[in-house]
Amino acid sequence: MIINMLKTSHQLVHISHQEKQKAMVSEMVGKITNVCWDKCITSTPGSKFSSSESTCLTNCAQRYVDMSVLIMKRFQSMQ
Repeated sequence: MIINMLKTSHQLVHISHQEKQKAMVSEMVGKITNVCWDKCITSTPGSKFSSSESTCLTNCAQRYVDMSVLIMKRFQSMQ
């Protein structure tokens, strides 16, 4: 009985952790979208991005992800 309770508890913690990770990824995508859109899309968008808009969006998103990884590594090294 106790072993089953421990397994269930472990599973709940694992599911909770996964849901938190999903929420963090979703939040990051939303932030990247807002920040990079405001920075890179300077005119009314058409059916396609211009090559400069596409390049800007790609670079902006990559820099945002790189900085997020760097910040997480620094926090981990402080613990």
